[in-house]
Amino acid sequence: MKRHEIIQVLDGYHPKIGNGVALGLNALIVLSAIAIAMETVPSLPPALRAGLFGFEIVLLGVFTLEYLLRVICSPRPLKYIFSFWGLVDLLTILPAIALMTPQWQAVRAFRLIRLVRLLKLFRSSKALERLVFAFREVKGEMMIFSVVAGLMLYIASVGIYIFEHDAQPENFSSIPMSLWWAVASFTTVGYGDLVPITAGGRIFTTFVLFIGLGIIAVPSAIVTTALLEAETNIQKRKDDQSNAAETTKGD
Repeated sequence: MKRHEIIQVLDGYHPKIGNGVALGLNALIVLSAIAIAMETVPSLPPALRAGLFGFEIVLLGVFTLEYLLRVICSPRPLKYIFSFWGLVDLLTILPAIALMTPQWQAVRAFRLIRLVRLLKLFRSSKALERLVFAFREVKGEMMIFSVVAGLMLYIASVGIYIFEHDAQPENFSSIPMSLWWAVASFTTVGYGDLVPITAGGRIFTTFVLFIGLGIIAVPSAIVTTALLEAETNIQKRKDDQSNAAETTKGD
């Protein structure tokens, strides 16, 4: 098998075995996430814990082999190594290697980076293409609303601090502490750990909640509209490219 065919197999594009290999690798990623979760159970039997450790060794071997194959078979190895997916593939195996050394046990949590590789399943997805296109079309509007949301969060933090600091000096001890209340209120989550008790604080909170609903709703509407228009715009762009290619070929 030639080098470019090996890359096709690993990426899932090979006509014969690519799909099976890609699904198998991603199944291992999901199973590794389950294994990591199971390892945190305190009452796990020693035999099962040993089995999970053995499974981790197998995963380390599989993903190390995949990474080495990609580096060797890539037409431009350095470009792959320093690309986004190359770094993700590397981070897939480095934390697993670190678990062999006791003093690096804390790094083991980064093994969940493997789950990022599941995004490769959507590389050829038309739905993902529409979503990316929609965000590109409205990135200016989203940037504006992000700045507005940040300013409103700061104003809300300052406001609730002014109203509630004297009544609840421990809960609203500072503006940074009040920022948590502002985030929970703007997102309409309302955990209830920080609650205004003064009349002014409650009135101020009412305004914050209504403003928060607007700040969340407007970007959602913008993205939804862009998604509805994305299919038409993508098709138009493809038609234009096709017509330009035909014109160039005719010349």
